[in-house]
Amino acid sequence: MKALYCQQNSPGEEMTFVFQERENLPPTRDNDVKVQVRACALSWIDTKLLSEIKLEKELLPVGREISGVVLEVGRKVTFFQPDDEVVGILPLDSEESGLCEVILVHEHYLVRKPEKVCWVEAAGTVRDGVRAYTALHYLSQVSPGKTVLVMDGASPFGTIAIQLAQHRGAKVISTAYSLEDKQYLERLRPPVARVIDVSNGKIDVAESCLEETGGLGVDIVLDAGVKLYSAEDESTSKSQLLPHKHDIITLLGVGGHWITTEKNLQLDPPDSHSLFLKGATVSFLNDEIWNLSNIQQGKYLPILEDIMEKLSSSIFRPQLDEPIPLYEAKVSMEIVQKNQARRRQVIQF
Repeated sequence: MKALYCQQNSPGEEMTFVFQERENLPPTRDNDVKVQVRACALSWIDTKLLSEIKLEKELLPVGREISGVVLEVGRKVTFFQPDDEVVGILPLDSEESGLCEVILVHEHYLVRKPEKVCWVEAAGTVRDGVRAYTALHYLSQVSPGKTVLVMDGASPFGTIAIQLAQHRGAKVISTAYSLEDKQYLERLRPPVARVIDVSNGKIDVAESCLEETGGLGVDIVLDAGVKLYSAEDESTSKSQLLPHKHDIITLLGVGGHWITTEKNLQLDPPDSHSLFLKGATVSFLNDEIWNLSNIQQGKYLPILEDIMEKLSSSIFRPQLDEPIPLYEAKVSMEIVQKNQARRRQVIQF
């Protein structure tokens, strides 16, 4: 059997992805489930995080969001039996590559896949679903009547976050980075309250949000990165489309929650003072927390089950690309690692 791994010879060097012939699987341990993989979604690999938590190695397994069929279970497994259809996310320290025909997974990382949900949708939605739940339920409390701003709502994560917020009765505003994104967001049903097209750099996001909320500001902001410095310090075209941190603080309402994906966010004393005056909070979105601590398993598995239930009832309608065959996985992963994929890439076996 072949499996996909990534290699990084030295820090800062571009990653290379390689298929490696792997030995036969070891015997199934007491709590392990042997799964025949049917689909595996591709996600960006955070090598810096892996290095910081001492999980960096010469060959890193690629592909963690999987769906498949149970072939065999360990003698202490209670949740599953052979022929069950399952979905889950492999832990950060997993030795297994999801881009392999058969893998071993601890039962506590899997839940059952509903019959109505196809393999590709299950694998392609589970990661973004966990991120959306983490942001909207655990880092903030989305509820009917609240206003949520989702930056880059046409991204795979943004789409699921919009659908979850709307399902909870919130009013959603979103930003679009291109005309195509704007048209996609305007077609969503139920409709987004307002789509702010920031592609030309002329529209003020803070002003638009305050106008939409009658000057009260938004209750929850999910950013897709922020501009930390002035325009001349930001080099890439993508960063030019990002809001400045001051804009986000300005558009936050009293008691608002700012959920950020910017791991290097720096707040100056005036920024902190503005947040203090509003009684607002800043939280960092790191969906890996669920797998970094076993104490979270009791909350984590019900989240996965709820994501599958919402996928089954069409509350979640993910942004997926056409299924990709395994032999194209290497090229697809290179695109994903360069952040050039606008839709979720899923390998189908």
